[in-house]
Amino acid sequence: MAKKTKIRRSFTDKFKNQIVQLHLNGKRKSEITREYDLSPSVINTWIRQFDNTGSLKKEENIDPLEKELRALRNRNKLHHFTSILL
Repeated sequence: MAKKTKIRRSFTDKFKNQIVQLHLNGKRKSEITREYDLSPSVINTWIRQFDNTGSLKKEENIDPLEKELRALRNRNKLHHFTSILL
């Protein structure tokens, strides 16, 4: 029997916020999981993001070290292209 693969779904920030609010208002994670067909790990991730930053937007939940790494990579790219032009 072939293994069923789940299609990766994407969710709006509004939907994520509604799910977090349901949990904050006392609804159990297991109920939310069943009702909305979500994995427990995705609910835990959204709750953790909301607790850490008060936001569910991806760009606002990037680790500071990841932000620094991205900035350094961009600076290196710019330096590389500038040196090629000169």
